[in-house]
Amino acid sequence: MSEISTRDAAQGGASARDAARDTARESALSVAAISSERSQSADNVWTRRLVLFLRVMALLSILKGLYHWAQVTGFVGGEDEAFENQSMAWQAATVYFAVIELVAAVGLWLATPWGAVVWLTTVVSMAVIELMFPGIYGGSLVVVGVEVFMLAAYLALAWMAARERPP
Repeated sequence: MSEISTRDAAQGGASARDAARDTARESALSVAAISSERSQSADNVWTRRLVLFLRVMALLSILKGLYHWAQVTGFVGGEDEAFENQSMAWQAATVYFAVIELVAAVGLWLATPWGAVVWLTTVVSMAVIELMFPGIYGGSLVVVGVEVFMLAAYLALAWMAARERPP
């Protein structure tokens, strides 16, 4: 009997030690989680700025996409500027941007890689249309300058965000 009671006492002491160890481990993990959240929020400044930039570009893409759809449906412009009265190249470009801008807006708002790729496609497409085909939208260098500025801002923010992540 004394052997059984000694074994039970040893098991009771071991389970008390295990419980104390588990409690200490849980508190250490929760403290580590709190401190890692603080360090991550301080270390990911450029990532947060990139996401903010992507959200602003998403809102701008929504506005541009809705404007193109307004051109297609006739909500903007007069009789002379009606969709049916425009050239086939203008109509094709307008429908293209009406669709792709809204798709890009969704991807940008979610901060997905495909959203950035679709948005980059819209930026480059608009710049190419303005420069290479001035008969479609008029060849405005201001539009090209704005598109190039947005592209440069994205690339700079993406570069800085990538540098703050460990390899």
